[in-house]
Amino acid sequence: MIRVASIAAIGLLVTPLPQPTHVFEHLPFAPKRAIIYRAEQPLGIDGRLDEAAWIAAPWSDAFVHIEGDLKPKPPLLTRVKMLWDDQYFYFGADLEEPNIWATYSERDSVIFHENDFEIFIDPDGDTHAYYELEINAINTVWDLMLVKPYRDGGPALDAWDIRGLKTAVHLRGTPNRPGDKDQGWSVEIAMPWGVLEEAAPGQRRPKAGEQWRVNCSRVEWALTVMDGKYVKRTDARGKVLPENNWVWSPQGAINMHMPERWGYVQFSSRAAGAGTDAFTEPPNQSLEWTLRRLYYRQEDYRKSNGRYARSVKELGVETLAPPGFQLHATDDLYVMSAPGTGGSVHLRQDGKVWTIAR
Repeated sequence: MIRVASIAAIGLLVTPLPQPTHVFEHLPFAPKRAIIYRAEQPLGIDGRLDEAAWIAAPWSDAFVHIEGDLKPKPPLLTRVKMLWDDQYFYFGADLEEPNIWATYSERDSVIFHENDFEIFIDPDGDTHAYYELEINAINTVWDLMLVKPYRDGGPALDAWDIRGLKTAVHLRGTPNRPGDKDQGWSVEIAMPWGVLEEAAPGQRRPKAGEQWRVNCSRVEWALTVMDGKYVKRTDARGKVLPENNWVWSPQGAINMHMPERWGYVQFSSRAAGAGTDAFTEPPNQSLEWTLRRLYYRQEDYRKSNGRYARSVKELGVETLAPPGFQLHATDDLYVMSAPGTGGSVHLRQDGKVWTIAR
């Protein structure tokens, strides 16, 4: 994945995307949707998803390859559930795994260098100031805030911590023991609203009916056994094989840091198991995606020409511009906008998207 291990290492681990950014313009746009129901009682965080609220909460669809239908379905099942109450945003995940492997034990280690489960949360959906949490099978976490996606300059705030975070893992097998047959592991996470409010609309926890952008990911390495220990499998030249990335809502590229492609979650006032809610389609999602496609084109234009285009004609995509579209640009800055539901939707050169109410 495109990552940053620490602020000091930003220049070392950010790598070019494997294809021109304008290719993303043509990706199917179908983010997953989920209703998050309430837990009537605080959950005991023990890694076992056996409390009444968890049993009643719906599972997500099985995770797919991060590139979606471009790649085969993952061979191992991964699913996630979500709940909420007045204190916490809860996640419960279950991962099939015949070889439980995790050695990192220090908080804020680069967990994805081994097998892990990951959560990404952008409360206001503007693609800036979002959260990432990674956890492995021995309950070691890495939590960080991204000021911006790496493509837009980051940085990652590795020292940022989720105060009051509760996590637990339940193993159906034995970690780091080659030769036995494990079944998998489950993880249970409670994130306090007091921390998540930092980047939320109005700096508060969500209200029933509101929506946040969320995605969940699993990193899975191909393993072999050497000297009685799991090690990453290599190719004929001795190069470590790339990791597998399996996700709830497909990204279309091997890059979790494209928040515009994460799923939508809608918070419900209903208790889990007490009926179902209908998902309300986000009013400006189509318009935001259209502007994002133009953003991809602007990125490519600047790489080729040393400046941003000042019109969609220069970009060569006049038919893509929505009604009422405006673009104000200099060589290094731009803001594009178009009228949407409830106000005008704007997107600027660093990727941030927002709506100005009428």
